[in-house]
Amino acid sequence: MLTYEQASDKVIIALDCSRERAFELADMLAGKATWVKVGMTLFYAEGPAIVEAMRERGLRVFLDLKVHDIPFQVQGAVRAASLTGADILSIHGLGSSAMVAAARTGAEEAAELRGGDRTRLVAISVLTSMDQAALAEIGVDAPVAEEVARLARLAYAAGSDGIVCSPQEAADMRALLGPDALIVTPGVRPAGAEVGDQKRIATPAAAIEAGASKLVIGRPITGADDPVAAFDAICEELMAS
Repeated sequence: MLTYEQASDKVIIALDCSRERAFELADMLAGKATWVKVGMTLFYAEGPAIVEAMRERGLRVFLDLKVHDIPFQVQGAVRAASLTGADILSIHGLGSSAMVAAARTGAEEAAELRGGDRTRLVAISVLTSMDQAALAEIGVDAPVAEEVARLARLAYAAGSDGIVCSPQEAADMRALLGPDALIVTPGVRPAGAEVGDQKRIATPAAAIEAGASKLVIGRPITGADDPVAAFDAICEELMAS
């Protein structure tokens, strides 16, 4: 059975909101939450300072930029992103093994420059907003689970620390990649919560049981009337599972 601290460490709160709201939520949840996610909208608006601000509040940061470009650009982008102090950074698994290897090099260069732990890299497989019809629309005929496995295998072999996948693929990914892989799952919704634009979802307890390492949860916490109570309820669900 998990302690509250262990349960908290498994939940990444997605700050998909304005700077003011992000600071309000961070201040409200500091001391309870362990992780926040800074996505493209917030990072592009505020720059590296937003990561530093979250870390000053004692929060660890998943920087979700889904980096995807030619290897040379990715190496530099990951080096720069890692120098912000982000603990985890997302890259895109569609970029090839050469791109993932370049990302790993960039992260290692940043660790040498700043000292301390290397930023861990997780590769995006198939977005949780996509289903089989959406894959077919972009010319991918393979089943979703097969495409996730293909990209995960490629990225992990090339140097990523793990992957981002939906809870529905978490068990297969744990079996495929082994016990040390970092498996980050968005598309997590407490029972009764609004689904929103997510297609492949699960409850927090089900996602952890399936093999997820970290759960990315946004609106069920950030959009709640009482975000602290919503966060507590999710931790309590994990503690009871």
